[in-house]
Amino acid sequence: MLDVKKHLDHAADSMEACLLFLDESLAHIRAGKANPRILDGVKVDYYGQHVPISSVATITTPDAKTITIQPWEKALISVIEKAIMNSEVGITPMNNGETIRLGIPPLTEDRRKQLAKQSKAECEDAKISVRNARRDAIEHFKKMQKEGLPEDEEKDAEVSIQKIHDKYIKRIDDMYVAKEKEILTV
Repeated sequence: MLDVKKHLDHAADSMEACLLFLDESLAHIRAGKANPRILDGVKVDYYGQHVPISSVATITTPDAKTITIQPWEKALISVIEKAIMNSEVGITPMNNGETIRLGIPPLTEDRRKQLAKQSKAECEDAKISVRNARRDAIEHFKKMQKEGLPEDEEKDAEVSIQKIHDKYIKRIDDMYVAKEKEILTV
């Protein structure tokens, strides 16, 4: 029974990792509101090292349509500005010599629908990963049954993994509904 529990825990850990990855992926999808996490993927050259902007500057959102970046060293303003321009963020930075401002433009209806589709695709990928974790666990249970695990314990383990799977699929669906609402809200 201990081996069954170990495989159930491993599958649940895998599913939780899928959810964390999905959360990170959805955070990078711009929804028309200022969110500092859209800059997480932007790296700047800092004395030969490529580091995230958050490692060399303070990032704040003074209002729903603006992100401000306050570099810790004035010399980094042009480096940060260039990194944002070369990234896939799609926002032109403005600087006043001390801070960089990113004005978040309103999204068009077509762009909103495109972002909603992208969010749905990310959620579908996460669901596939969750299903794969369930499938791997069930394969382990069947293998354990061939090695002497009683059939009723194997069936109980399958029911348990299905319950865990359903819980994570529901959480993914909830995340998608929340992100879609955020994107489609004007």
